[in-house]
Amino acid sequence: MGHRLDMLEATSKADELLTNIQARWSDLAKLLEDINSHWVYEDLIYRFYHQSFKVYALQTETRRIVEALQSVAPAGTTLSPLFEAIYQAGASGKHFEIEHNKQWAAHTRVFLEAFFHARYFLEMAVKYGKELQTSPMLLPSGWAALLCLYNIR
Repeated sequence: MGHRLDMLEATSKADELLTNIQARWSDLAKLLEDINSHWVYEDLIYRFYHQSFKVYALQTETRRIVEALQSVAPAGTTLSPLFEAIYQAGASGKHFEIEHNKQWAAHTRVFLEAFFHARYFLEMAVKYGKELQTSPMLLPSGWAALLCLYNIR
């Protein structure tokens, strides 16, 4: 488990996270629009099932998302170890090798897992950065998940 914060510090970090997200909201929303486009979301997921080396490009898209998520992190926070493990496995810069075709899913499914997790957190940041005025006491699931991402909850 990641380092848990005391209640007062967690509230302060949650407020800082929301402020950071709102300050970069238009950039995050634009990135989400790019990620959800035909040539990223639709096409690159298809490439996994088509067994095309083009699925390897998901790693780059995942890194773009994670860089954006890191850019709004409250000072002194780190990303969840659970998320970091998924991210490291699925966006490590692996290059296609012909031998990967023999165990296609083992080599490439991690790209989809990392992408889907990162995309989820980007969606939640965009959603709650727009909907919330302050960090709530009663936590919607997506906001709570963002707090978990940054080890605030």
